[in-house]
Amino acid sequence: MKKIFLLCLLVFLGKSVYALDIVYPKSPNVTISADSSFFIGNTNPKSWLKINGEDVKFNKSGAFAHVINLKDGINTFVIESGAERKTYTINKPFAKSVSKSVYRAPQFVEYNYLKNYLVSDENTPMRETPVDSGINRMSHFQKDIPLIVDGEKQNFFRVVLNDNTKAWVAKSDVKLVVDDFINNPASLKSYEHKQTHEFDIYAFHFDKKTPYVMKEGNPFILTFYNVRNNPNSTYTFEVPIKGNLFGYSGKFNGNTFVLKIRKAPKSIKGLKIAIDAGHGGSECGAISCHCDKEKDINLAISKYLEAELKKRGAHVLMTRKNDVYVGLRERVDFANRHDAAILVSIHGNALPDCANPNMHSGTSVYYYYPQARPLADNVLKSMTKSAATNNDQVRQGSLALVRNTNALSILIEVAYLINPDDSDLLRNPEFQKRCAKAIADGIEKSI
Repeated sequence: MKKIFLLCLLVFLGKSVYALDIVYPKSPNVTISADSSFFIGNTNPKSWLKINGEDVKFNKSGAFAHVINLKDGINTFVIESGAERKTYTINKPFAKSVSKSVYRAPQFVEYNYLKNYLVSDENTPMRETPVDSGINRMSHFQKDIPLIVDGEKQNFFRVVLNDNTKAWVAKSDVKLVVDDFINNPASLKSYEHKQTHEFDIYAFHFDKKTPYVMKEGNPFILTFYNVRNNPNSTYTFEVPIKGNLFGYSGKFNGNTFVLKIRKAPKSIKGLKIAIDAGHGGSECGAISCHCDKEKDINLAISKYLEAELKKRGAHVLMTRKNDVYVGLRERVDFANRHDAAILVSIHGNALPDCANPNMHSGTSVYYYYPQARPLADNVLKSMTKSAATNNDQVRQGSLALVRNTNALSILIEVAYLINPDDSDLLRNPEFQKRCAKAIADGIEKSI
């Protein structure tokens, strides 16, 4: 009897190893609004796979990604592999009829008089355009920065910086006050400059807070607005940069604005590098063709990178060392609190409906500020050479982890979890180690 039980158990385990797994869609009954989607999963590589009678290709491990077209209404798909058969129902909502009324774009409403507002929350973005996305951030303000407003457009107020410069801030990020900022501008009393081993530090002593913009370049330009006794109420300060810009910060401490510009390091030894393993805890991230969770792969690569950088003498900081949830803002604050010079966030890529996972593979690197572009370029070049991943380009993107100026901040999409071949690579410890070495090489080349 015991032998029969063991035999049955072995047969069951053998079948489960080669079971047909559908990773996406996540449920047999889903609603998808796109014109196309895909099935992602894995099957017995020694068997066959059909979806609605159509042969589906899979790689040597059994991983597959199959694109499907969707019509309005109920779409039924039968997935067969060997003796297994699964049915999925995808509901695509009927397209709403387009209203015949003429669309009117939101209009700017100019006020009859200027209004005064205070920033009501920390890290509030001031934008070049009244759009809550994209590469349009001019500055990030602390709470209680005073703003002069001359009008509104949808969810944004237009901010008057000087006669020639306007900006936008979300209505939800400011509060109306009775002060008269335009007739009571800030006064710059004095400024001082000092140096440490790591930083050039400039302190500007005002009698009150005032709006500002920091612009990367050589020289680095810091501009204060609504400043008394200056042409166009604007005070501009230029800082020559020696070598490459390698991180900076600027904020008010009381009524004193402190600008810190990091000196370019000469070696990776002792350099503080923050490694951020994306997702974690309840936040799994994407799921691979083999059901691997992105959070686990990110952490594995991050730990290999930690070991590689420590071997080279770097001082490594990990935003998470195990499977725990860490908020986006917490990750950036952690890096800044520990004064990291470089922040690298590790991720695995995925795609939305309407895309073809078989047509996307390899490594992409994201940055936001120009100072981080050379690091992004060097890491991607090293990854495609040493880890042999496809070049999926360097991109400028408005992502929370790369909108940090204190450190050179980049986000690496190592490979696509939902591409069958990339999925195989990402779960391979040897590939993870090659990636870690390649990223470390790219970092070291940037110093």
